[in-house]
Amino acid sequence: MRKRLPSPPRARWLLPTWSLRLLASPLRNLLMGGAFVLTVCLLATCGYLAAGWHLGDALYMVVLTIYTVGYDEVRVINTPFLRANTMMLIVLGCTGMIFLTGALVQFITITQFQQLFGTRRMKHDIETLSGHVIVCGFGRIGSMLAQELAAGQSPFVILERSERRFAEARDAGYLAIQADATEETTLQHAGVARARVLATVLPDDAANVFITLSARSLNPDIEIIARGEVASTERKLIQAGASRVVMPTHIGAERIAQMILFPERDRLLEDSERMRGFQRHLMALGLKVFTHPVAPDSPCIGRSIGAIEAEAAGSFFIVGLERPGGQSLSRPPVETIVGERDGVVLLARDGHAQTVARLFGGAFSTI
Repeated sequence: MRKRLPSPPRARWLLPTWSLRLLASPLRNLLMGGAFVLTVCLLATCGYLAAGWHLGDALYMVVLTIYTVGYDEVRVINTPFLRANTMMLIVLGCTGMIFLTGALVQFITITQFQQLFGTRRMKHDIETLSGHVIVCGFGRIGSMLAQELAAGQSPFVILERSERRFAEARDAGYLAIQADATEETTLQHAGVARARVLATVLPDDAANVFITLSARSLNPDIEIIARGEVASTERKLIQAGASRVVMPTHIGAERIAQMILFPERDRLLEDSERMRGFQRHLMALGLKVFTHPVAPDSPCIGRSIGAIEAEAAGSFFIVGLERPGGQSLSRPPVETIVGERDGVVLLARDGHAQTVARLFGGAFSTI
């Protein structure tokens, strides 16, 4: 049988891989075109200056030429050097301006298409969400909350009015809507009727109260966690429909107090990567391990751990005890007596902070 000869390769233009990557970036093309045109203009200006022209005449001639306006020459081009300099400026300058203009149009067009399709895709993704979390505000607390939710693979949507913070959320890969969360239409676009939890963490208490009212009216079954800055706002948020209220100032003060009063226990709970992973698993189950001081007016002073846990009715369990002298008791027996200035290490459920404060005394955030 007669062998079939391989067909000759088709004629085509081959570009190096690096050049294809270079030309594929509109922003890079724009920067390259601008740098090329600027270099040509500087060389041509220096050429005119070397021929004895003034700086103003040289710049004026360069601008007229590269923009192809077509006015008369500033001076007579009557020497071979001036003609060569002008021809170089016409060829390279005009070519560079054409390339720069095309790169600018490409950059603007692609940017608009990316925004258009990105907005549509994000809107579609939000519309398909169900049982998700709505985070109102992408400030300091909102960004940290988004990181934790993303790490826990919990779907969420961010509502942020600021253009800068909205861009930060979008660049981080989060679903976000740039709108005012105090408007009911914004909450509806975020799928508040299908959401499981709404967390309003704006630094404005009035805005948090208004968002809580709107969200509760749109979805009576949604769980609302609200941030409060002033202690008097907590009652208003509860009345507005908040399920729980977080007071960042109180939490920060309590955290610092725990680090001062019980440094060894704090290092044990926080410094170990294994313990941090364990605490994350507990949080996923609605549990938390923390150390709470026993106040001088606590009704638990002189009582056994078993009696205290019985009165708590399952709200928490005492898993450790810190004595004032630095003695630490892990898994203390149920007959162990709690004394004044002791620190109790609690394994507690979410939403039982008031029970802890009632039994052990001291201020405790409603979390």
